[in-house]
Amino acid sequence: MEAAAVAAVLGFLLLAAAGGSAGDEAREAAAVRALLARLLGPGPAAAFSVSVERALAAESGLDTYRLSGGGAGARVRVLGSTGVAAAAGLHRYLRDFCGCHVAWSGSQLRLPEPLPAVQEELTEATPNRYRYYQNVCTHSYSFVWWDWARWEWELDWMALNGINLALAWSGQEAIWQRVYLALGLTQSEIDEYFTGPAFLAWGRMGNLHTWGGPLPRSWHLKQLYLQHRILDRMRSFGMIPVLPAFAGHVPKALTRVFPQVNVTQLGSWGHFNCSYSCSFLLAPEDPLFPIIGSLFLRELTKEFGTDHIYGADTFNEMQPPSSEPSYLAAATASVYQAMITVDPDAVWLLQGWLFQHQPQFWGPAQVRAVLGAVPRGRLLVLDLFAESQPMYVRTASFHGQPFIWCMLHNFGGNHGLFGALEAVNRGPAAARLFPNSTMAGTGMAPEGIGQNEVVYALMAELGWRKDPVADLEAWVTGFATRRYGVAHKGTEAAWRLLLRSVYNCSGEACSGHNRSPLVRRPSLRMVTTVWYNRSDVFEAWRLLLTAAPALAASPAFRYDLLDVTRQAAQELVSLHYGEVRTAYLNKELVPLLRAAGTLVYELLPALDTVLASDRRFLLGGWLEQARAAAISEAEARVYELNSRYQLTLWGPEGNILDYANKQLAGLVADYYTPRWELFVDMLVTSLVQGIPFQQHQFDENAFWLEQTFVFGTRRYPSQPQGDTVDLVKKLFLKYYPRLVAGSL
Repeated sequence: MEAAAVAAVLGFLLLAAAGGSAGDEAREAAAVRALLARLLGPGPAAAFSVSVERALAAESGLDTYRLSGGGAGARVRVLGSTGVAAAAGLHRYLRDFCGCHVAWSGSQLRLPEPLPAVQEELTEATPNRYRYYQNVCTHSYSFVWWDWARWEWELDWMALNGINLALAWSGQEAIWQRVYLALGLTQSEIDEYFTGPAFLAWGRMGNLHTWGGPLPRSWHLKQLYLQHRILDRMRSFGMIPVLPAFAGHVPKALTRVFPQVNVTQLGSWGHFNCSYSCSFLLAPEDPLFPIIGSLFLRELTKEFGTDHIYGADTFNEMQPPSSEPSYLAAATASVYQAMITVDPDAVWLLQGWLFQHQPQFWGPAQVRAVLGAVPRGRLLVLDLFAESQPMYVRTASFHGQPFIWCMLHNFGGNHGLFGALEAVNRGPAAARLFPNSTMAGTGMAPEGIGQNEVVYALMAELGWRKDPVADLEAWVTGFATRRYGVAHKGTEAAWRLLLRSVYNCSGEACSGHNRSPLVRRPSLRMVTTVWYNRSDVFEAWRLLLTAAPALAASPAFRYDLLDVTRQAAQELVSLHYGEVRTAYLNKELVPLLRAAGTLVYELLPALDTVLASDRRFLLGGWLEQARAAAISEAEARVYELNSRYQLTLWGPEGNILDYANKQLAGLVADYYTPRWELFVDMLVTSLVQGIPFQQHQFDENAFWLEQTFVFGTRRYPSQPQGDTVDLVKKLFLKYYPRLVAGSL
């Protein structure tokens, strides 16, 4: 593709989002000032002057901020070309001039007095149009039970991190309900079609239906309310909300109303049978396709307005009914045509995961058919897993369509220290320099949030950098200092060790999906190899503990101390499992009993106890969020069941078993530990009685235990118990000397 054509495509996207009145500028500035007051309090916020002027970015058209002022008696002046740019500039000042840190796990906002002066006026422009955030799955793995207070905090975090493009998909089922009723479906047919709240992401992508449902009327009302508030706040910052569009999936009941409709039933997904998957896909040439697509988008935009970017995924992790390029082009064109029928300015945001997930199906001709079916510049592709497996390289920069370089990082919202910081650091600049690159932005697209904050801090910063961070060791040292509010040799050394180990995954095999034996159904075939030296984790654990007397008052430090302790315990589980397996295979009963007893009756209970000391690691808090979203006890039970299923079995038969595993107090004690107890009991019985261990029999028995947890009604504490530092120290003193002595 010629450079002039590339410039034209990217220029279209800039023009599509340009403009805005003086009223918009005033509104965005007011929104950032309100954010500042929420973040710092009204008094400290008064020391800042925030304004928005589009003219600041007149030359490049790209988000720009300018910092000036400060010092004794002078206000810090923050000017942005948009509200998001102003918020990003504010965050830059707080981070680099004041040493502050804003984070999911707890912010550190101690301001120096007086506020430091910006000695030389600082102007910064982003190198690309977009900084994107979210994954369709994030709405189920992380956002599903949120109220407005939690959404408001997240939107503030997004603005401070410069996010200007994000999904806004709440409330769409209420709109679909109106459309389905208008088409002649009954309420019972609609209720049967929708999934439960914890599985809506996969209903929206056509992977599932029915599972975990139905959705009560109160759910629709609450989500409509939330969506209006979310959209209002996003637009007040100058963010672009991405609304959903019709991708072609329809309820089976549509065939009752329209017997002649041309639909194809797709194959199953995620080991679900057709009671819950095998969705019906409307043929692109069927007359109903544009009718349904335009009905939905017209009703949606009537309710919520529009910013002209829409998301739809027709073949996410599902093989199309035909590999013929003509079919794939027609299916793609029909989705886009339904969009522009209602909104002539529509731009389609497409998750590029489909090309990644089934490379054997998506050959060059198939990829080109999809990408070429939409006019250039009207399809914006998310290169979703670019830090590990960038698709822009394999597709000649998506054959001329603009794309966003995304870091996926996390699968299932799992806990577990993980990152590919070197690849993340280098990736965006390399994509920008790719021959005839159509890169239009950077993005963060995790399936779940609230973990590994260092990874997201780096990725957010890279959205405003033209070049990679020159020295990651120095950067991570500064991250630790800002996070805890003080420099400490112990924490700095610990973070350098973590950088070179858990955060230094490289290659296509890197995946932020925790497959530790701790969180998997046990077997004799589990893999325990890792890409790093476990001794680095144990030494980082020791170093953080040495800093506890000085930093124990920091919420972020206590979180990190516990998170690294959790990781160390996860490593210990793998080591003890190795001893258990070796003893069993060698038919050594006493070593088996010793290793199994330590694992099941000492290590796992100790891990559960230490997790219980922090509200951020409580199963009770997780389940209470779900229950709080309900308006009756019956609803609360359904929502809790949704949440328990998602964390464990995922489906009625363990269909995607432990995919969304978490390490939470209560879950370790009542879900993981009973499985391990059963496993070692059956191994011991096998040796004592001289009979083979039967994995299939264990799996059947384990499934009964897993179901027992899912259907349980025990209410777990939602408030922490015990002192984190004392409990960590106790665990450390018990196991670290054994590691040093080599007796483990």
